[in-house]
Amino acid sequence: MPLSRRALLAAAALAPVAQRAMAEAPLIRRPIPSSGETLPAIGIGTSRRYEVAPVPEQVKPLREAVETFVKLGGSVIDTAPSYGTAEDVLGMILSEGDLRRKVFLATKVDTRGSEETKAQVARSLQRLRTDRLDLVAVHNLIDTANNLTVLRGLKEQKTLRYVGVTVWRDNQFDGLEPVMRAEKLDFVQVNYAIDNRAAAERVLPLASEKGIAVMVNVPFGRDRLFKAVQGKEVPGFAKEFGCATWPQFFLKYALGHPAVTCPIPGMAKAAYVQDNLGAAHDPLPDAGQRKQMEAFIDAL
Repeated sequence: MPLSRRALLAAAALAPVAQRAMAEAPLIRRPIPSSGETLPAIGIGTSRRYEVAPVPEQVKPLREAVETFVKLGGSVIDTAPSYGTAEDVLGMILSEGDLRRKVFLATKVDTRGSEETKAQVARSLQRLRTDRLDLVAVHNLIDTANNLTVLRGLKEQKTLRYVGVTVWRDNQFDGLEPVMRAEKLDFVQVNYAIDNRAAAERVLPLASEKGIAVMVNVPFGRDRLFKAVQGKEVPGFAKEFGCATWPQFFLKYALGHPAVTCPIPGMAKAAYVQDNLGAAHDPLPDAGQRKQMEAFIDAL
């Protein structure tokens, strides 16, 4: 039976050099073009991984993951009302101590109609136990023009700080590109991985041109990449850019694109956080090394 992503990550021991780098060096930070604010270059995505019962025994490992994430310098956490109980769980975690103050908190809207959208944002605020959101994005381009109008109104009221739109499939790019050209956006969220590079041909160059920050979802291809490299060692050339494990290999590839602000892999345990954040340190692969990485994965 193929090993799951969780098993592969649990089996991957961090090299001492990577551990020292995380302890001693700050995370790479990337700017939000619309404001100049910078963000740590890897965040947490909560789809699937945080959809658990909002009770202490279920939430404990997730709390440990978030606490480790913040301790190591991370801040971006992305969720959505459609991710089951994820907003409730995240609200439980962030309500303790000063975690909320240290987190860049992003969620989404997927409703139609102004009043429905306002009500959904209000529910997200309640579930997340906060009075302000850092980013709210229109999920999967649902009722985009109307929802962006509502979100901009809430931005003026200081309920949220940034607005954006999201997609997660290549076949949504035809709808995404006109929105990026016509609307003033702070963020887009798009699917991009070393074995799924279509966004680099269309969306990422446009984001650079329009000054839009880019969150990258499914950077591991929903575990597709881990299945492809099962039983294989990270290639020796990856040491040239400080890469110790396969998660770091995949994340450093995404971060090697200058338009990418922040990949948001799912991280449900502290060990995964430690491993993944090892990718958010210099050096990153240059253009030639990224081509070498692509050739290696394409040959599998």
